[in-house]
Amino acid sequence: MAIRKIATVGHPVLREVTRALTKEELRSDAVQRFIDDLVETMRDAAGAGLAANQIYEPVRITAIEVAENPRYPYKPNYPLTILVNPVVTPTTDETFLNYEGCLSVPNLRGEVRRFTAVRVRAWDREGNDLDLEVKGLTAGTFQHEVDHLDGKVFLDRVEDTRSLTTWADFERFHKAAFVERAKALVAKHGS
Repeated sequence: MAIRKIATVGHPVLREVTRALTKEELRSDAVQRFIDDLVETMRDAAGAGLAANQIYEPVRITAIEVAENPRYPYKPNYPLTILVNPVVTPTTDETFLNYEGCLSVPNLRGEVRRFTAVRVRAWDREGNDLDLEVKGLTAGTFQHEVDHLDGKVFLDRVEDTRSLTTWADFERFHKAAFVERAKALVAKHGS
């Protein structure tokens, strides 16, 4: 396993629509080692998720995990989940404003409207079918990561650029209000 460099906004790889993998490719030693690197890089950077193209591989793989994350202490824990060729479909019209950050957009956060519940269909790292319903803040994380695979960063979805803030100013001026909204969302949706 290796910790890889994370691409930052402006690098063309973040704007590429990633390509789907075949099951044969997925089962290869090279792709399995890549998935290990993806997870190790995400954990090292204290991310809640990391998409393959964020570490310069434009393939449809993302890792998601929240385990007492110091960058996002208000997010509910979620076990390590590898998504290969994911498709995310909203299961509700209800949305929420999520204050998002991104490992590829250092020191910046902004409000993004996300669906409160989504269906996620994908393969796991062994090529088994996954069919998940994800709700609340966790649904926002899944949408954020799959956006990366479609060549989008959260900045593309910020509705009001006046919500953009550095991490320090988020902590100082916006975190308390957002955490209250987040707690209400978690209470309503359980995640």
